Amino acid sequence: ANLDLCKFTLEFDWLKKLNICAGSGCISAHLLLVASMRMTLFLFYDNDWRFENELIIATGKGDPALVMSEYGFKKVLSLEEFASYFESIDPVSQYKRWTTMPQSDRKEPAVPRYNVLSERIKAAFVVSDPVDWGRDIQVLCDVLRSGGLPGGANNNQPPLYFAADDLEYQAAFPSKRLGMGAFRIALESVFNRINPKRLEYVTYGKPNPFVFKNAEVILSQLQSSSCQDHSKNNRVPGSHPFEMLYMIGDNPSVDVKGAQQAGHPWFSILTRTGVFQGKDNHAEFPADLANLPYFFALPDQILPLVVQVVDSVEEAVDYILKRECIELGA
Repeated sequence: ANLDLCKFTLEFDWLKKLNICAGSGCISAHLLLVASMRMTLFLFYDNDWRFENELIIATGKGDPALVMSEYGFKKVLSLEEFASYFESIDPVSQYKRWTTMPQSDRKEPAVPRYNVLSERIKAAFVVSDPVDWGRDIQVLCDVLRSGGLPGGANNNQPPLYFAADDLEYQAAFPSKRLGMGAFRIALESVFNRINPKRLEYVTYGKPNPFVFKNAEVILSQLQSSSCQDHSKNNRVPGSHPFEMLYMIGDNPSVDVKGAQQAGHPWFSILTRTGVFQGKDNHAEFPADLANLPYFFALPDQILPLVVQVVDSVEEAVDYILKRECIELGA
């Protein structure tokens, strides 16, 4: 299977502002804004498709099974569907009044698509924030303790993967919300109390440096496919394809830390659009923006000032364009 390991979200309005697709149609080798990254690696383990044809489960909001199937996994069930085939696996399910669909539209569990009562789960994936923590922790503990067959005796733990490990994130509510990292801590705490062996797992996503390094590979491929005249790059064989890659983020411990760990060519810019709301640069993980002797005058400022943190992504883009001496046409 030939699949990208990373997904990148470049908001269309920001793309228009950067004017990346204008003119020659070639992404500049010294300027590329990565507005948002979401690592969805789960595809490879030791560089082979270990679970492509194996029975696996996935949990998270939305339709995690569909997400995994679109990445090429042939036998995947959502944890919700998987649990529905085991009577009483969730002992408090009858007390749960909430549902994602009207009660009249809910159907009794159909005949399992796979022989889940005898075929072991080979791996479990947490692809996004789980909705029902209690059920998911219970079922995952059952699966992981039994070697992939709930209700069975203790056995070797199947591999467990997390798409990200953010402890908190900023949503519409004024204070931060618990993220996938919090769910991982809860699952690990329970599992380690009830099982003789400690939970083993792999986490992906920022600040894992692999995310940033893999981003460079994907962006380099995009650059190569977009540039009509590669000779314009004047690239020395074996040299780094980008002089600078900008990481704009609102979480110092994830976005900024990840860019710092990845090193050159990553340059971090911290915004007050989410987790971080401080006045000055973050003390433990300071963004690169404030570490350079660069003066930047905001539109409503007469005198230039040393930028510490910007309030919005738009200000971050303005900073990049000014720093790169790029002027956009009307």
